[in-house]
Amino acid sequence: MLEIPKELYEKLKDILGNRVKTEEDFLEKYSHDETAELQNIVPGAVLFPISTEEVSQIMKLANTYKVPITPRGAGTGLSGGAIPAQGGIVLSLEKMNKLLEFDEANLMITVEPGMITSEIQKVAEKYGLLYAGDPCSSESSTIGGNIAENAGGNKVLKYGPTGAHVYGLEVVLPTGEITNFGGKMVKNVTGLDLVHLMVGSEGTLGIVTKITLRLMPKPKFSVALLAPFKSVETAIKAVPMLIKDAGVMPSSLEFMDNPSIKLACKFLNVSFPYADAGAHLILEIEGNDKEAVADEYEKLGDICLREGALEVFVADNRNTREKLWKVRKAIAEALMVYSPVHCMEDVSVPTANIPALLKGAMKIANSHELETIAFGHAGDGNVHITFIRGESPIDHWNNHLKPALENLYELTKELGGCISGEHGIGLKRKKYLPIVLDKPQINLIKGIKRIFDPNNILNPGKIVDIQ
Repeated sequence: MLEIPKELYEKLKDILGNRVKTEEDFLEKYSHDETAELQNIVPGAVLFPISTEEVSQIMKLANTYKVPITPRGAGTGLSGGAIPAQGGIVLSLEKMNKLLEFDEANLMITVEPGMITSEIQKVAEKYGLLYAGDPCSSESSTIGGNIAENAGGNKVLKYGPTGAHVYGLEVVLPTGEITNFGGKMVKNVTGLDLVHLMVGSEGTLGIVTKITLRLMPKPKFSVALLAPFKSVETAIKAVPMLIKDAGVMPSSLEFMDNPSIKLACKFLNVSFPYADAGAHLILEIEGNDKEAVADEYEKLGDICLREGALEVFVADNRNTREKLWKVRKAIAEALMVYSPVHCMEDVSVPTANIPALLKGAMKIANSHELETIAFGHAGDGNVHITFIRGESPIDHWNNHLKPALENLYELTKELGGCISGEHGIGLKRKKYLPIVLDKPQINLIKGIKRIFDPNNILNPGKIVDIQ
C-alpha cells in the first residue's frame, strides 16, 4: 500500500496547515463518488487548497515525490473519476468556490472550480442572463466537476453541454506550472484548442483553478409540456418526429419510463399524471415572444397527440415547471435509496437510433434476467439505461452484469454511438473503451496523457492506463 512520505506530509502541512486532513472520517468520506457499483479506495490524506498558488505548490511536491493526486469537486460523479489511488492524495477544490468576476459587458463570468453550478445560474439570473449549463445535479455538483466530465443535462439539445459555454481556463499542470487557455474571446484559433481538450479530460491532464463561462440573455417565457404515452416504444418513436416536424428546437426533450417515474414519485412522495402510462416525455420551450412560445408549444403538443400521446399537460408557470422537473431530477437519487445495487449507464446514439437502442437494451436485460429502467435526454440521444439487481441473488448479478454491459456497448457501437455521453469513462468504463475506440485513437489519448503528466501522478488509472 502506498504511504505518503513523512517529509512530503510535513511540507504539505507547512503550506496548508490544518487543511491537511488524515482523520479516518475524512478519508472515508473522500474514498468514493456516487458510482454505485465501485468499491471505495481510502486515500492517505485529503487536502483543501484555497488558491491557485497552493495548488501549484502541492503539484510540484507531488510530482517530485511521485505521489498520486486525485482532484475532486463535490463527489457527485458517476464513473469513479474521483476515486483516489490507494493511499494517495485527494485534492478537494470545494473551498475554491468564489465568484471572481462578473463581466456584464462581455457576457462572461469567471469563477473558481468549487462553485456549485446552481449558484452560477442564480448569479446570471440576477442580471437577466442565463448560464445554460444545466446538469440534473446542478444543485450539488461543482462547475469544476462539470468541466471534468463535460456534463450535459436537460438543455443540451438547444444550448450544448458544459464545454459549449467554457471560454477560458486557468490550469495548474501536473508539474506545478500555471498556464491559461483561452479567455473572453468568442473566436480564437491561436494555437490548438486546449480549452476543449481540458473539458472532458476527467482531471487527468491538469487541475482547473479558474473558469470563464459565457452567458446569454435569459428568455422571458418558458413553458414545459408533459406527454404520457402508452408504451416506451411509442414515446421514443415520437422523439425524432418532434424535432423534425415542428420546426421548433425545444430547450429540453426528456424521457422517463414507467418504473423510473414510480421510483421518483415514491422517493418524493408525490403523484404524477397518468402514473401508469408506459413512458412520459417532458419538453420545454423558451423564447421572448409570448405568442410565439404559445404557437410553438401547441405545434409540439399536436405532434405528441398525433404520435400517440394519451394527453398533453402544459406547465406555463414557474411553480408547475419546477414540480415537473423535480420528478425527473430525483430519479438518480431515488435509485440510490431504493435500489442501491444498480449500474446506471450513459450511452449516447444518434437521435434517430434511440428506438433501436431502447428495444435492444430491453432485450439484453431480459436475456440476462436483470431488471432495468430507462430515462434521460432523449432529444440528444443520451439515455441512462440502468441495470438493477432487484431481488436476484448477488452471484447472479455479479455473473451477468459484465456480459450485459458488453452487449449494451456493442449495440451502442453498432448504432453509431458512444459508451458515455456525459458521465465519463473514469474507472467504471475503462476496460470497455476498446469496444468503441480503435487502437490508434487509444494510443493518441495515452500519448497526450504522457506529454501533460510524464510521471503519471494526476488521477492515474482513469480513462486509460499508462505504463
